[in-house]
Order: sequence, then C-alpha cells, then structure tokens
Amino acid sequence: MSSIDEIWKQKDLVILDGAMATELERKGLNLNDSLWSARALVEQPDMIKAVHYDYFVSGADCSTSASYQATIPGYLKSGYTKSEAESLIARSMTLLLAARDEWWANEGRDSGRPHPLAAAAIGPYGAFLANGSEYTGDYTCTEEEYRAFHLPRLQILKDAGTEIFAVETLPRLDEAIACANMLEELGCDYWLSFTFHNARQISEGTSIEEVAAALKEGFPHLKAVGVNCTPPAFVEGIVRNFKAVSSLPVCVYPNRGEVYDAVSKTWHGSADGKTFGNWAAEWYRAGATIIGGCCRTRPEDIKEVADWYDKESHLLHLKK
Repeated sequence: MSSIDEIWKQKDLVILDGAMATELERKGLNLNDSLWSARALVEQPDMIKAVHYDYFVSGADCSTSASYQATIPGYLKSGYTKSEAESLIARSMTLLLAARDEWWANEGRDSGRPHPLAAAAIGPYGAFLANGSEYTGDYTCTEEEYRAFHLPRLQILKDAGTEIFAVETLPRLDEAIACANMLEELGCDYWLSFTFHNARQISEGTSIEEVAAALKEGFPHLKAVGVNCTPPAFVEGIVRNFKAVSSLPVCVYPNRGEVYDAVSKTWHGSADGKTFGNWAAEWYRAGATIIGGCCRTRPEDIKEVADWYDKESHLLHLKK
C-alpha cells in the first residue's frame, strides 16, 4: 500500500486530482440527482475509471474515489437495497485502484514519479441532505447519529483497499471530530477538509483557532487539515491562518474560481485572470503541502500544477 508519508519523503508537495462530478458532466452525464456522482457508479463506472486515469496522466499523486455522495441512506432513499448500496460504495474504490494499476503499468513505473495514493472521498451529512447545507452547516446530529451515518461507509471503503480518507467539504467541527474518532478507531490515515465562510471561519462559524485547538492532540492518524470546495481567493489566507496556529500539514483543493453567467448559463474564466497554476504557486508559498482542485477543475488544471511544481523543484535544486 502507498502512504502519504512515503510521497512526502520524495517531494514536499502532494498533488491531488480535480473534480469528478463536473468532469463526468463534461463527458455528457446528467447528474442532476440527489445521488450526484454516486449515480455514475451505477450507470457509467467505466467513465469514472477513465476520469481517474486522466488525473494520473496529468500528474496527480493522489486521486479520490467517487464515493463523496455514495452513502447507504442515500442509495436506500433512491430505491436500492442495502446490499446494492454496499457493493456500489466498494466499487468506487475498486475503480480507483484499477485506474491506478493500469496507469502505473502503462507509464507510471518508468516515470520517476511516486506510486500514487488511493483516497476515499467522504462527504458530510449535509451532502446527503442535498440542500446545500455542506456550505452552511445548517444541521445538527448527535455523535451516535454521525456514527450511524458514516461508520458503515468508512468500513466498506477500508475493506475495499482505501489508503487514506479524504473527509471533505465539512461545514461543522463536531462532525469533523466524530469522523476523526471513527477513523482513529479503524486505524486509518485521513485528512479533514472544511468549507469556509471567510478566511478565518469554517461555514458554521467556528474559527480556525478553535478548529486547530480541537485537533491538536489525540489524532495520530490525522495527516492534514485544510479547505476544499471554497473560492480560491480565500485560500492563501486560510493556509496562513492555519499555519499560524497548527503544526499539521495543510491541504487545499478549492473550486476553479470561474464566474457563472446566469443569463447565458455558462461559466467563464476566473474573475482576475489567474490560472489554476498561478493560484497553486501562491498556496504552496503560503505553506500548503497538499494541493488539488474541487468543482469545475479539470485534468488540464492539475497538469498546470504538476508542470509548475516540476519547474519550481528544478529551480530549487539548481540553487542548492
């Protein structure tokens, strides 16, 4: 099995993949459904595998499974049996591992790159609600309710071969702590990634200082903390604010930063003209050690990050 620590021994930046759902939509899938990308596990599993493969080709050191929205309650609500739901959740990791093995055999082994990491994407309870509350935190659950919702999926994905868990788009600290406790019990590495209201507060209002204090001790398998599915303009400040109060590595994988035209219903380049590679350079220099993309990012964006990092590493080597 690969580990994030092994990759960090070879390089000081782990490059993540980009979006899955919006990339599937670009390939023609209609994901306007409460299951979102989890629906593709039923209808187009080969397309999911192809997206993973594209990200490895583009330079990703780590790809995340199409399990963000894949939950047992979600599948049950959509008419699937419990057994079918469990099988589909496991399939998300099987597809990722198959794509990695194929890429590694075809070109990875001889590329000089680290053996990539297979991460399981874990969305919050708010994602299951499918009402946008992963960006507000406008829900409450007890510890027992969080366990009942998350633990079965965590166990399935662990058994399917997950090497690290990406617990992401978290709007609430209590849910983050609940998931961290479960993953510590399972003995699994993971990172926690939040959505943010601004550069100092996660979506439900808790400050970065409070987040860092809550995660300071008792979580030996926690490999990083950070931000995803948030406008890129917030990210540099978030990284610097985390670095000021926490010794944990910081992960960042925000949205692409495009502007939506409600009249034409189309997306256009970022408001300030920056490329995703330009953003990544700023985040890296602010202290991020895991960088990738979320909604609307593509393999081309991840290639920009990888190409920039190759040049940056080469220049640093020449200076030594």
